[in-house]
Parts: sequence; C-alpha cells; structure tokens
Amino acid sequence: MGFVNEESFIETVHMKGLQVSLIASGDGTEIIYHKLDPDTRWALEPQEGWGALEYIHLLSGELKLQTDNGFKSVNAGDSFFRVPVKEHYVFQSIGTTEFLYVTSQPIFHLYSKVTREIQELSISIEEKDGYTVDHCFRINRLSMLLGETLGLKTRQIMRLNLAAFLHDVGKLKIPLEILQKPGKLTSEEWEIMKRHSTFGREILDETRIPHLIDAGKVVEQHHERYDGKGYPKGLKGDEIMVEAAIISIVDSFDAMTTDRVYRDGMTREAAFEEILRCKGTMYNPEIVEVFLALKDKIREI
Repeated sequence: MGFVNEESFIETVHMKGLQVSLIASGDGTEIIYHKLDPDTRWALEPQEGWGALEYIHLLSGELKLQTDNGFKSVNAGDSFFRVPVKEHYVFQSIGTTEFLYVTSQPIFHLYSKVTREIQELSISIEEKDGYTVDHCFRINRLSMLLGETLGLKTRQIMRLNLAAFLHDVGKLKIPLEILQKPGKLTSEEWEIMKRHSTFGREILDETRIPHLIDAGKVVEQHHERYDGKGYPKGLKGDEIMVEAAIISIVDSFDAMTTDRVYRDGMTREAAFEEILRCKGTMYNPEIVEVFLALKDKIREI
C-alpha cells in the first residue's frame, strides 16, 4: 500500500470497488482510509442536523470531482473540506486512488456496514433470480453512463448510483417459488411479484440512512412506464423520476440480452431495436434517444 500501515486499521469493510478502513476514532472524530478501484464513485452530501467538518486528503491517484457547477481534478497531495457540507459532491476515481477521510462526527459503522449489507443482499437476490453477480454492476455502469451523458445534477447522480445497484433488493421479500418459477406466473403470483419495487423502498427506508432512503424513491418507481401502464402507482411521463426512467431502460436492455435458465438472451442489436420500438410507451422518448446514441459505448460494457 505504501501510505497506510494495515496493522493500524481498527476495522475494515470491503465492497465492490472500495475498501474502507477505520484508522482512528476519539472524541467524536473519525479518520477513515479509503481505497477506490478505477471508475468507482464516492460522495459527500448534506444532511439535516449534521454540522460536521468533513475533510479528505488524497494520498495517491486522482479524483474527478463533480458538482452542479462542473468538474475539477483532485490530485495526490490535494485536500478538500467543507464544514458543514451544504451541497452534493460526487468523486470518481481515475485509476486506483487512496485518500483519508476525516469527519468530526462518527459515521463509519453507519455508512459502511449497513451499505455493505444491503449490497450483499442485492447481489444475493439477483443470483436467486437467475442472474450472475455481474448483473448489479452492469445495471449500475450503464445507468451512470446514461445519467452523466444526460447531465444530471449531483444529487440525482448519487441517487442513481445507489438505486441502480439496489433496484431489485425488494425481491428479498418475494417467495422463492415465485421468484424462481421457470414458467409463466399466474395472475395472483404476478400481483405478488409486482410488489417487489415497493418492498425495495421499504427495505431502504428501514435503514434510516438518508441517502439510502432517497435512493428508495427511485427503486419504487423503476417499473413505472412512460404511458402510465406500469406499477406500482401508474405514474406517467414526467411524474416518473428521471433516475427511475433511466434504470427502466437499462434493466430491460440487460434482461433482454442475458441468458436465463428458460431462454437464451437476444442479441444486443435486437435489444436496441426493441427499446426503440417501445419508445414513448414503456420508455421516456428523450432518454431512449440518448441511450441509442451511446450504442458504441454500451457495447463495450
């Protein structure tokens, strides 16, 4: 590692693309070491009643900082701090990146352990549903590509980043005999299956973590349709959050092109054609246009 002695870690949590280690804690202040794999995102966000100093010092690598005013680079030796955080800041690692995060209010167990557990649940349920572990990460990468191309605000990017990964966590509450049924669901079974989007929002609400609660709003809407014929609330058009509209397209595309136990996936070209065919009915037409314009980049994911 070169910068931090691993023996000094009090506790370490590993998540996909991210290592988070508590180095020191005392008098309400925590020093937390982060190691990000390339193209991993990390964020700071304002929270009601939270007046902490939040400070990062970059040890190695580079972070691209996105704010509502544009982008800037944070390089090794640079620091960034706010007290308190009043805006949303999204950092994206350019190559493997290490930094120290210092906060004057304890947060380690809250934001690392619970998030890790929810991510593990999400991966587990996708595997039970017949997908591989990569499904969650493909949905996340495609969604972020689309969201950044659309120029979403930083808070929207943060919501999308979490919701895209956790979109189907509500399937945890769906009986396995329904979730894994190889044939067509009965009308009664389908009504139960449709509840997974609301279950997902409820699971994230139960964490009491503000950024997961925020993501839960998107999770609940990701099966709404542009024409109002989706579920659970029959929202239509601009009533649907843009983050949910993005995940709707990306999730459908990935489902179409993924081999399942009961069928082979279609080609990407056929899936692009199907997305185009459903433009303006299932999917937001403006987002479809951007999605199709990104075909070359999508083929690389």
